[in-house]
Amino acid sequence: MTSDTTHTRFGAHSTTADVLAGIDLTGKTALVTGGYSGLGLATTRALTRAGAGVVVPALRPDAAQQALADVPGVEVDHLDLADLASVEAFAVRFLRSHPALDILIASAGIMACPETRVGPGWEGHFAINHLGHYALTNLLWPALTAPDTARVVSVASGRNPAWRIRWDDVQFERGYDKWDAYTQSKLANILFARHLDLLGRPHRVRAFSVNPGWILTPLQRHLGVEEMVAAGWMDADGTPAPGLFKTVEQGAATQVWAATSPHLDANGGDYCADCRITDGSPTDSSEAARLWVLSADLTGLDLIGRA
Repeated sequence: MTSDTTHTRFGAHSTTADVLAGIDLTGKTALVTGGYSGLGLATTRALTRAGAGVVVPALRPDAAQQALADVPGVEVDHLDLADLASVEAFAVRFLRSHPALDILIASAGIMACPETRVGPGWEGHFAINHLGHYALTNLLWPALTAPDTARVVSVASGRNPAWRIRWDDVQFERGYDKWDAYTQSKLANILFARHLDLLGRPHRVRAFSVNPGWILTPLQRHLGVEEMVAAGWMDADGTPAPGLFKTVEQGAATQVWAATSPHLDANGGDYCADCRITDGSPTDSSEAARLWVLSADLTGLDLIGRA
């Protein structure tokens, strides 16, 4: 079941074009991490078609420029979410040229990769999918609070009640499992949006987390065909299982909807799927607050909490 508080006519098969029909983003500035590949690229294309100026921070700016060569109204800059110094440098450049930020979509991420250590030894999924975006949002806070309203969308995944934050071993120093590491980071995305909305509400900044659904994108680059066949995602010939996957435009629709729908003006902190707010809360407020404190401690940043 889904909540009717969204007053939405959209669903699982809606596309970015559907949810943006009649919405004019002229004069708005959006930032889409990972905005040159997969869901992020579809999101960037959709927002620019609606009139927004879009900034795409990219680990590989040359590849981003190539992927976005036919998309007008896009600015590409370098950003490594695994490196706090890079995040800080990007934020300084952004704030120098963009006094206001209307939409921030945290779409970049990694999935099921081999054990990777970044920064001071942080586990890669947690660092890139969560801590990098936590730091970026904090550092861009002056721009997010400048417009009349702003929205932050954290791209998560399907929510399983069994997911948990490994509070006693967040960095997987006592044994690594690629799927446990990935799902912890996606739960962190949901918890982050929930607490961000609580802190941002007095400043007219609302936040949402989204489950885009099943989509075949470069996110699966660390998975072998055999593993995806064993999971039932595709057959031995590489043909996707019928009815399992959305198109990229359908997958990106929920994050675009959460970022732009006027029907969500009174909402925030919610977890969305298929262009709807899901019933009930998939997160615990105390867990969200605990993650925020941990993230502030690890990164040394809490501009929002102190605002």
